[in-house]
Amino acid sequence: MFDSLSERLRRTLGTLTGRGRISEADVDAAMREIRLSLLEADVNFKVVRDFVARVREQAVGAEILASLTAGQQVVKIVHDELVDLLSAGDRSFRLSGNPAVIALVGLQGSGKTTLSVKLARHIVKLGRRPLLVAADPYRPAAADQLETLGRQVNLPVHRAPAGTSVLDIVRGGVDAARRQTRDTVILDTAGRLTVDEALMAEISAVNDAVRPVETLLVVDAMTGQEAVSVAQAFATAVPVTGLVLTKIDGDARGGAALSISAVTGLPVKFLGTGEKTDALEVFHPDRLAGRILGMGDILTLVERAQEVVDHKDAARLEEKLRKAQFTLEDFLDQLQQVQKMGPVGQLMGMIPGMGGMAREAEAAIDRGDLRRVEAVIRAMTPRERRDPQILNGSRRRRIATGSGTSLTDVNRLIKQFAEMQKMMKQLSGGGRRGAATALLNRR
Repeated sequence: MFDSLSERLRRTLGTLTGRGRISEADVDAAMREIRLSLLEADVNFKVVRDFVARVREQAVGAEILASLTAGQQVVKIVHDELVDLLSAGDRSFRLSGNPAVIALVGLQGSGKTTLSVKLARHIVKLGRRPLLVAADPYRPAAADQLETLGRQVNLPVHRAPAGTSVLDIVRGGVDAARRQTRDTVILDTAGRLTVDEALMAEISAVNDAVRPVETLLVVDAMTGQEAVSVAQAFATAVPVTGLVLTKIDGDARGGAALSISAVTGLPVKFLGTGEKTDALEVFHPDRLAGRILGMGDILTLVERAQEVVDHKDAARLEEKLRKAQFTLEDFLDQLQQVQKMGPVGQLMGMIPGMGGMAREAEAAIDRGDLRRVEAVIRAMTPRERRDPQILNGSRRRRIATGSGTSLTDVNRLIKQFAEMQKMMKQLSGGGRRGAATALLNRR
């Protein structure tokens, strides 16, 4: 979502960091570019005006302009102001009460039903036992959708017979949670196509009936400034405690994500980063600011890796790498592990300095590069994966035919893997001298 904005900000700030000392005119030129970048990203005009004014005020201080690292200090100022812009409100996620009741509210199509299952999975990781409640009696098959998603992650769903009122559904869900010794209730409430009085009255009645400890407004981040207007309308009518921005992985301009807290004063607590039931992140303003400015987000990357990597498998892989026994089977396993962590472009954006390569990585995925690599390896026999040296011309032609790729694709993969194995042997067997030789050879 932030690719275009990130690219422009990195380019603008890069002109400053490359100079050392800068002048007030340099700062003004950079501020004009930043203002345009934010406006084109659909950030609220008043938010942009205030943001640029605060950055400029700090950046033109005498101690900054006289510094040999002035450009770097301006980047830090922009980063800190971005963090401040994203940090409105209390972002703590409360789970008090027995059971703790969480109400998800929002318009139709914002992703509440999917989000309820994502949130339930997150709560399970916290050691709790959630119950999902299908509290949308209006949308056809809403309860069926929630049940289907619930079964995928082995979580129970409470639903009521057709014709049951919303208040009876939510009260029945809380009673069911107590009977089943479930300590958390997640209400998937009904939405409307637009904000209307009936919707607000219904949410207020639900709030009065079961007193949710958290009322999270689910907002589609791809709707731009409309998302900000929706958040303002809900916050005025019902006691919203926080926001969840869904579809943050989409290709919209991202202005809503940067504007919404500053305009409404409501904290963003979670980000929906994909369609899968595990695609939910706790919102950290400093991490998002780092991603936008190309500084990476190593903490989130590590957290994702810990979720998908088995420690025993990691130890075995480390041993194979140390002994230079890494095979194409191991390579295929690692390829699949990485893809479980999320879209490759997202992962690249989390590595410091690699944000500019995110689009290139996504383009490679679109071209089918990874799928071709997987297809080539899967077309090999177990023996060929373990020992690529036996791959003569006839075997390579068979693999190309079996994988639906070309002989060039097969030869390229085998050559690249051979180079990687050579590097591993030099790094593992020769110590520092071997590592230095390997790096020189690569150059």
